Amino acid sequence: MEVQTSDLKQVRKAAGLTQAQLAQLTGVSRQTIIATERGDYAPSVYLALRIARALNTTVEEIFSLKEETQ
Repeated sequence: MEVQTSDLKQVRKAAGLTQAQLAQLTGVSRQTIIATERGDYAPSVYLALRIARALNTTVEEIFSLKEETQ
């Protein structure tokens, strides 16, 4: 299964935060936020929870699992 993070950018923008601001709030680099938004990086559970808390939402609102087709 693959983690989809396509909603992160939308939720972040709706919260009025820049990538740098979200990075600072969650204790990671701006590059980590960029990679997560692009889907190049799947965050740990701990980071996903910190992101959700910083955006005042749930992890499920931001991240989902994409089922692999066989």
